[in-house]
Amino acid sequence: MSDGRWRTAGGTLVRVVSVWAVSTLTMLALAGILPDFRLQSDDGDTVTRTAFTAAWGAGAFGLLSALVWPVLVRALLIVPALVLGALVFFLNGSLLLIALRLIPDGRGDANPETAVVVAAVMSAVASAVSTALAVRDDDAYRRRLSRLADRRRRRGGTPGTPDGGRGGPPGIVFLQLDGVGHDVLAEAAAGGIMPTVASLLDDEAGHRLTPWTTDWSSQTGASQLGILHGSNHDVPAFRWFEKETGTLMVSSRPASALELQRRAIARTRDGGLLTVDGASRGNLFSGGADQLALVLSMAARRGKGRRSRAGYFAYFSDPANAVRTALSFVAEVVREIGQSTRARLRKETPRVKRGGLYPFIRAFATVVERDVVVAAVIGDMFAGRTAVYADLVAYDEVAHHSGPHSRDAEKVLTRLDRSLGLILKIAEHTPRDYRVVLLSDHGQSPGETFAGRYGLTLKDLVRAGCGLPVPRRAQRTRSASEARDAVRIALHRPVDGEQEAEHPDKPSDPVVLASGNLGLLSFPDIEGRATREQLDRRHPALLSTLAAHPGIGFLLVRSQKHGSVVLGRDGAEVPVAELRDGQGPIAVFGAGAADAVRRTDTFPHVADVMVNSMYDPESGHVHAFEEQIGSHGGLGGRQSRPFLLWPRTLADPLDAVAADAPGGEAGAGLVGAEEVHRVLARWLRELSGPQVPLLQEGLAGAALVDESVPEAASVREGATTVTRPVLDEPVPDGRVLDRPVPEEAVPDPGDAVPGARG
Repeated sequence: MSDGRWRTAGGTLVRVVSVWAVSTLTMLALAGILPDFRLQSDDGDTVTRTAFTAAWGAGAFGLLSALVWPVLVRALLIVPALVLGALVFFLNGSLLLIALRLIPDGRGDANPETAVVVAAVMSAVASAVSTALAVRDDDAYRRRLSRLADRRRRRGGTPGTPDGGRGGPPGIVFLQLDGVGHDVLAEAAAGGIMPTVASLLDDEAGHRLTPWTTDWSSQTGASQLGILHGSNHDVPAFRWFEKETGTLMVSSRPASALELQRRAIARTRDGGLLTVDGASRGNLFSGGADQLALVLSMAARRGKGRRSRAGYFAYFSDPANAVRTALSFVAEVVREIGQSTRARLRKETPRVKRGGLYPFIRAFATVVERDVVVAAVIGDMFAGRTAVYADLVAYDEVAHHSGPHSRDAEKVLTRLDRSLGLILKIAEHTPRDYRVVLLSDHGQSPGETFAGRYGLTLKDLVRAGCGLPVPRRAQRTRSASEARDAVRIALHRPVDGEQEAEHPDKPSDPVVLASGNLGLLSFPDIEGRATREQLDRRHPALLSTLAAHPGIGFLLVRSQKHGSVVLGRDGAEVPVAELRDGQGPIAVFGAGAADAVRRTDTFPHVADVMVNSMYDPESGHVHAFEEQIGSHGGLGGRQSRPFLLWPRTLADPLDAVAADAPGGEAGAGLVGAEEVHRVLARWLRELSGPQVPLLQEGLAGAALVDESVPEAASVREGATTVTRPVLDEPVPDGRVLDRPVPEEAVPDPGDAVPGARG
């Protein structure tokens, strides 16, 4: 054996003995503290005998944790990550009880509750000691990680350098901070809340920060679909109703996410940003990646190696990780309950209800999802994967309920900054050089909810405008009475508060949906997209009531006479073709608003009436039609201004867009998620070479296209059959994709990931 191998073996032996010794001392200390934990016989033992018993128990527990725990976790991949986290304490405590039973002469004993505590403390201590010893020598640590990555590459057939060194083209990590706007990130860096981001910006050779503008639908479903798959065509909101199939599409449902991914691939003829040696972590969509963890569109896939839940096996296979995350989960639940209680006692405004399951949903988003995704990204970097895209949803979830500028949200930003710092530090030890790109999918705009400000929901207002019954609480509000007065005047007769306006066709109730401060009205019994003339005949006061309401900024509706029109207060009406930024009903919504409305108007599934809430440019406030005091989904304020933080060694985003634009000229800035996709794809080509194909045969996430279904039609949730077409049409850069598409199962619509969001 060479000197290097002797040193490696000696180092490993030292670490094992050290961890064993510390675990033994920990067990002895816990036996002295906890009354229900015993390491002696009933007659008592000498100090030496007790120490031997503790060493035996610690060794048995360590072996069981190393050998049995990974098997248990792999067997439990059938359960969601949230449930697995809840089982961590029980499983770890059970292993300790087994270890105590293995001690000779029955000297070890503990009741189940105490065993859970002892196991958690010992796992945490052993993990801390092992990690401290492993990283004491940077060179040794790097060599160990390089060997690990090389073994993974050989096992997976991924090419790498023969010596495991940092050779070959660099990889790239796209880290999405969900919901963090450009201005929020800049302020957090300048204010010391995110020191890691500040260090990237302060370094002249480091990173540059630039904003980009979302589409009208400023939410994760539209933005991430466009970023990962190159198209978010026909995604008018986070949720919408499709008349021809009677389907309610919701971006946070697995079946809907899978269908959106299928449609995007069918439109672009491109499997996605991550089809070549990519990994997708914590996202709504796969991006064509083969390596998946907590990916919503693939949440219910079946088959060996093809379940997104397999991605968190590597994390939870370490009992110390599992215990640490479970403890942090409980702490986060307690923290949220304390923060919401304090907000109620202080009578803070605006404020929304934060009870029920929300504390657990928040804990999943801010702890479990963060820990699993960060660990998966680090594993991908060790394995030398080419492209990794990961979404950290913690800030978005907290800002919805606490506010985008609240202390709660700032603390989450600090924790996300630490995660970024860890990834950057790990990148120094990986076998491949990496470029780290930070970006967001949208921002958030603050403001009191529509219901909180006016005493009725958008649905209440719509029903009042249609002459339909509304709840008694809404009838007492000024807004509702104004609406009912408008109905009475329009119909030239009184309208009973409990009686529906008569109509010879007896139309069905409208479907009213909310996506942040964007509302969507659909009339199921009107075939196709309803026109203004049809709505005026059925509900004469509806459109005028909505347009005149102080909480509403503008409406989009189709007219038989003038084409689509935008309606605003004081009878304002502007044809969509004549919309101009800074003028008419959209005057306060900023640059790009006119083009965003025009683009959405072309979607096959645009709602009969699109409703955007008011926006106050001085305060930056909007009124969400949902229970959110930090919202996004429509136009107005910071929600439409996310960011891109990129290394200066990569091409300028505007230059990258200009290279693909007609005439090679850059616009005023990055506009729309599809342009961001082109920038990221350009960077990948820069790093990997121009000849890298965008698709590889057999990769997960390729097109799931059913040729029997028209492109604009919806596949109903719960369908289970998908055909295997051949993609043989040219793609924009001239290549032809002629590989068969792998078959996938459409997931059960009820199999949603906790904490799914917009």
